[in-house]
Amino acid sequence: MTPGRDLVLLTGASGYIGGRLLRALADAGHRVRCLARRPDYLAGRVTPPTTIVGGDCLDAASLEPAMAGVHTAYYLVHSMGSGGDFESQDREAARNFAHAARDAGVQRIVYLGGLGSAATSLSAHLRSRQETGALLASTGVPVVELRASIVLGSGSLSYELIRALVERLPIMICPRWVWTPAQPIAIEDVIAYLLETLTLPARTDGVFEIGGTDRVSYGEIMREYARQRGLRRLLVAVPVLTPWLSSLWLGLTTPVYARVGRKLIESLRNPSVVDDDRALRTFVVRPMGLQQAIARALANEDRELAETRWSDAVSSAGVSSSWGGMRFGTRLVDSRAVHVDVEPEAAFAPIRRIGAGSGWYAGRGLWRLRGLLDLLVGGVGMRRGRRDPESLSVGDPLDFWRVETYDPPRRLRLAAEMKLPGRAWLEFEVTPDARGSTIRQTAIFDPAGLAGLAYWYGIYPLHARVFAGMLNGIATRATARIPAAR
Repeated sequence: MTPGRDLVLLTGASGYIGGRLLRALADAGHRVRCLARRPDYLAGRVTPPTTIVGGDCLDAASLEPAMAGVHTAYYLVHSMGSGGDFESQDREAARNFAHAARDAGVQRIVYLGGLGSAATSLSAHLRSRQETGALLASTGVPVVELRASIVLGSGSLSYELIRALVERLPIMICPRWVWTPAQPIAIEDVIAYLLETLTLPARTDGVFEIGGTDRVSYGEIMREYARQRGLRRLLVAVPVLTPWLSSLWLGLTTPVYARVGRKLIESLRNPSVVDDDRALRTFVVRPMGLQQAIARALANEDRELAETRWSDAVSSAGVSSSWGGMRFGTRLVDSRAVHVDVEPEAAFAPIRRIGAGSGWYAGRGLWRLRGLLDLLVGGVGMRRGRRDPESLSVGDPLDFWRVETYDPPRRLRLAAEMKLPGRAWLEFEVTPDARGSTIRQTAIFDPAGLAGLAYWYGIYPLHARVFAGMLNGIATRATARIPAAR
């Protein structure tokens, strides 16, 4: 393919892998057309020259205009989350797609399926995934079918399941499927494989098994996640726990819907390891191992958190103030806002002076008590103060915080360095509005297990008082255009 000239059709762009691939294709300079059942859902996520067409793989007639002029078509759709007969729906969708691709003269279909040996009794989910690959190839269009095991990345279904279990349960009762062999692969490596299919020699097709460098089980993945998060977890094996009971267990302890969880667990009884090294002989991608994949997922969580604009997230939900009602992954969020009749520079002035001599605008005694308690358990306390009473720089210590982002007069983000059962951030944003400015204050806490959750909710009365008072104090001083009392 020639970037910028040949057209790529992408299905599943609103999903986890499809969304990541969409960004990668655009960054590589490819012309992309997205097929979506709800084009309006994708409208805010794409920029020219990427285009969106309405259509549904279950509606054969809608595929003809979507396929026109396409060189390579990515098939990243499935019906696992549907309430009906997902196997029949997957068959119909694959047949429609294959016939439309043939009729339009598409040069290649790229499909991401699932690892699992056909010699074993495959689960309905894995059986359907592999049947889909065969149906896509049934009309003669060359198909590159990548088969993967567990995909590890911030936001992936398997990773979120693992994270929720490890974070919430110090003792886990584990059925046999937790010890089934697998070969997890990082999301970055999956995207690299999908991208490289565009440069494979013409007529290259067939099944390519892809996986990371380590053969492990779900249990070993959970232990590695716990190690990197500094959590001590006990896994207790039991001889039997039916898929139905397991899915209910997941529904109570993780974000996974019981229906999807049941289909996922049924698949976990099948080993999903790479038995054929054809992918390593054909592609230049060299996948990373388990330790690096989890480290990357954790790092990406922090990057995505740092880039999140809580003002957008909260306003879109129609919430002006919330206590623990918002979540970002495992993180708990308290966000509140106030309007002030001054320009952003004046609204930001008390924020840039916060801490040390200026104080925290509310609950001075409580802040001092928190600093003393921190010192008693070996923390830094409030004794560091700040470098300068009027200016800040990224990396500056600020009492028991450190400046992580400083963008006056818009944003100040502080990372906590006090002793905590988890990690915490405090962020202030100032945005202009029709009558002046809006100041938003957001506290974010990433709890470490049950101790972290108990800490967050246990000090709710104090936090509610301090955070509300702090925001009101900032607004009062901004309006009066005076610094805090020293």
